[in-house]
Amino acid sequence: MERRRSVISGTHCSQTLLLLTAVFSLLGCAANPSIRPLSGRHFGGTLPEADVCDTAASTPSPADSPSKASGEAQNDPVDSSRVDLASAVAENDAVVATREFVDLLRVDSAQEDEEAAGQATQASHGGAQSVDYFVGIALSRHPKILAARNRVSAAVNLIPQARALPDPMFSNTFWPIHDQALQTAAGRVGNQMSLSQQIPFPQKLDAKASIASHEVRMAQAEVDAIEREITESVRLAYYEIWFAGRAIEIIQETRELVEDLTEVAEARYRSGGSQQDVLRAQLEADRIDDQLVTLRQQKQVAQADLAALLQQPVDMLPETSDQLETASSPEQLEALIALAEQCNPTLQGLAAEFARDRSKESLACLQQYPDLTVGMHWGLVNDNHDVISPVANGHDNISFTVGTTLPIWRSKITAGIREAASRRSSTAQRLEAERDSLYGKVRRLAAQADALIQQRSIYENRIIPRTEDTLKLAISDYRGKRADFFSLIETYRELLMFETQLARIEATLAGTIAQIDRTVGCPAN
Repeated sequence: MERRRSVISGTHCSQTLLLLTAVFSLLGCAANPSIRPLSGRHFGGTLPEADVCDTAASTPSPADSPSKASGEAQNDPVDSSRVDLASAVAENDAVVATREFVDLLRVDSAQEDEEAAGQATQASHGGAQSVDYFVGIALSRHPKILAARNRVSAAVNLIPQARALPDPMFSNTFWPIHDQALQTAAGRVGNQMSLSQQIPFPQKLDAKASIASHEVRMAQAEVDAIEREITESVRLAYYEIWFAGRAIEIIQETRELVEDLTEVAEARYRSGGSQQDVLRAQLEADRIDDQLVTLRQQKQVAQADLAALLQQPVDMLPETSDQLETASSPEQLEALIALAEQCNPTLQGLAAEFARDRSKESLACLQQYPDLTVGMHWGLVNDNHDVISPVANGHDNISFTVGTTLPIWRSKITAGIREAASRRSSTAQRLEAERDSLYGKVRRLAAQADALIQQRSIYENRIIPRTEDTLKLAISDYRGKRADFFSLIETYRELLMFETQLARIEATLAGTIAQIDRTVGCPAN
């Protein structure tokens, strides 16, 4: 029986839709594999040419610290290096938590931007503010921080991409010249359609998702580091403004004393004293005016620096509070080091990078296992009058295919594993070097803070009170003509110098604590 079909019939269309629906349902299930945690033993040194990823090898706990892993990389023999293929590097809970964190980060950033707009308007109209006030504005709107937060958001969106299957492949083969079409026993083939999907080895997608999740942690550590940097810059500029303002206040207070000394010198000159004392007193007033010009310029420069950090016009003149809220003493050295181990963003970023390299090492080891390809083919057959086969019945051809890659180039796979192991070892050594450098810096800053605290106590309790008493006696002796004006001026200059030095010590101490906070990553006290 002959059947002429120039187009696809309705029955064939229904069959096609049913088949395509079934195939895509299978692909959808395969695109969401269960996430299982991976753990892997670290490689160290060179790797053997064959069997470098033994599934029967024992594996350490995933919670092993990078420093411990570094020691294994140096001390474990080559033959004992193994990676457990039954493990997966991605952790679904960590990925979900990362997504929730970024969503919260976006909401918090929007709220902070709204609050910062009002705060910046208030600051631009002047008024003394605390350092935390300006830090909050800078953290909410500085471009470097916003850019780093966007990088975190971008990194989070890499996780579903890494976990997803490759795009399926659809193809349609047809013969435009009727007489040259492919013919089978069932009839002439008008079209051949195929649908295929590559399915990687089950744990490869998990490993890629884990790599992406660790890169999110690295991006977040970068955000934390930039926030610490901006916070330190704001605090240092704030303390410089405070010092300049405090020094101006001290000099203006002492100017009244110089005016009193000038009146005493003029009284002595009228009673037969030397005119030289009057000129020296006037010269001292001129020196004070010169110092005020320098300090006002210094304060304006610091105010411009702070305004730039706050993303405000440079003509904005932020003012500081009268007193600095500095700690009496920072934490003990051991406590600072413990805080640095927990909070320092550079260490946290390197730890995340080390975990990412471990995941890459596991992924490189998984490359020795094949990937699958499944597919379906449908051939549209017709049995019109000019077919060759005498038994043509027009039945369509439907077939399924299963393919696999052949990872036979072992040298390439082994080289990839060695590369990943070397990068992991390099990151572990960088982490140890950064930890040593961090501990040394914390020790130096802690020693500097202790010295400044001792100096502040000496100036407040001993040097300045005794200088004030000396100045009072010098003024009394000068009025009673028992001392010359030169000794009086020298005592006055010493008092001015000591009070200014005390203000500088307080500002330097506050700046040192700000550096400790940035180095440690958490507030030092």
